[in-house]
Amino acid sequence: MLNRNKERELSYVVLIDSLEPIEGRDFVECARVKGWSVMVKKGEFTVGAPAVYFEVDSRTPAKEPFMFLKSKGFKIKTQKYKNFYSQGLLMPASDFGWTIEGNKIIDSNGVAHCAEDESRFLTKQLGITYADAEDNARKAKKIDKYQRMSKRLGKKAARPLYKWLYKRNWGKVLLFVIYGEKGDNQKRFPKHFEYIKPTDQERCENMPWVLNDKTPYIVTQKCDGSSATYILERRHKLFGPKFEYYVCSRNVRQFDMGQECFHDENYYWMAEFKYHIRDFLEDYLSKHPELEYVCVQGELCHPKIQKNPHGLKDLHFFAFHMIDSKVGKYDIREAKKIWDEYHIESVPIVCDNFILPDDFEEFKLMADGYYDSSVCEGQSDRMREGFVYYKTTDPNFSFKNVSRKYLIKH
Repeated sequence: MLNRNKERELSYVVLIDSLEPIEGRDFVECARVKGWSVMVKKGEFTVGAPAVYFEVDSRTPAKEPFMFLKSKGFKIKTQKYKNFYSQGLLMPASDFGWTIEGNKIIDSNGVAHCAEDESRFLTKQLGITYADAEDNARKAKKIDKYQRMSKRLGKKAARPLYKWLYKRNWGKVLLFVIYGEKGDNQKRFPKHFEYIKPTDQERCENMPWVLNDKTPYIVTQKCDGSSATYILERRHKLFGPKFEYYVCSRNVRQFDMGQECFHDENYYWMAEFKYHIRDFLEDYLSKHPELEYVCVQGELCHPKIQKNPHGLKDLHFFAFHMIDSKVGKYDIREAKKIWDEYHIESVPIVCDNFILPDDFEEFKLMADGYYDSSVCEGQSDRMREGFVYYKTTDPNFSFKNVSRKYLIKH
């Protein structure tokens, strides 16, 4: 689930919507939470009561009350039992020594967590991380500037005086004045653009009500790689360059090819060199003098990224968003016409007039299938991650439907 800052939360308080039997299983049942279906022990939960939910693809700490997950490496993955998919983990408040008051969970510090507001998020409090190390590096929040400073200083940060100062807020500030890395803030994803944000999509399981919306949707295949953002901003200075160019991973600005990133090589700049993205953006700005900036976002796919689900032999950039200072996010159909003109590859558009079905299980099954060969170097047997849906009347409203079969395999 995405929080108000559009960052993914992996653990939070939920209310049990319903409890249903699972065919062929006598001691367990299906607990439904929004669009999630989770296998639980019979009698462990009641309808309408709060519980602690952990999303798929997350990992718990190796300690109580999670030791029952030791054989699974403390990972929470999608599991299949005959025709039933169990996604995520539900745990009662009592497992943490917490209590329930109405629809709230009261933790051991007396703090109330309500399923209906921001207090429900428990990711940080419970120490939940992504199950995959690559996802942690690419998606998780970066450590704060003080932690970065200490890590960079190494043995110096282990000195008694440093440690004494570091324990005090004023001491941290003083240490940063002395040792703070120059340009630290510059390495973050730029936040001054009104319409440009780090890419992420909410899962349909967290918004099952969307099926009531019968507005036509544009459906695109969801490529599985590493998110990349390219921005060209017009500068209004008498001297110096006319433009400021930003090459970014999901959370970090990549200043040049030599900047260290999670991957063995800086694929973000490699894509720039291959597709000449700056030239494309600069030409577009020159033809539209009314614009202050223009941006393209997409997925970088490579043999060494995400275990190469596309079966690629080379680096590819598949665009999915185009944004400018005047329009905001473009309708992807119009954006594709522009990308094609500049030979920028893009995610496949499957349908541009799709009406969401009424049945959620039917909708989930639609995500299963194979990628279009255009994003797999001609191969047609690569299992796809799922679909992304864009509202035809509002390009900013979108969400994803991830294939459960894909999650089990990957």
